[in-house]
Amino acid sequence: MDRLEAFEAMLAGLQKQAAYEKEQMEKLKAAGKEKSATYRQYLGNRLVYNQIFGWYQQYGLLDGSGRP
Repeated sequence: MDRLEAFEAMLAGLQKQAAYEKEQMEKLKAAGKEKSATYRQYLGNRLVYNQIFGWYQQYGLLDGSGRP
């Protein structure tokens, strides 16, 4: 795997994980569990993902839609 493929794979993995965690957060919120450790961990992760996606955008590797 070359360097570009590795970056693309990393981005795809992050997007997949971010989408999964967002879905889980919605389920936890619907169950009234916004104060649970799991919900808070996902919330923290979302902040990290948003920062990483922002860097991808800054360097022109990702457009505003979340697509490479």
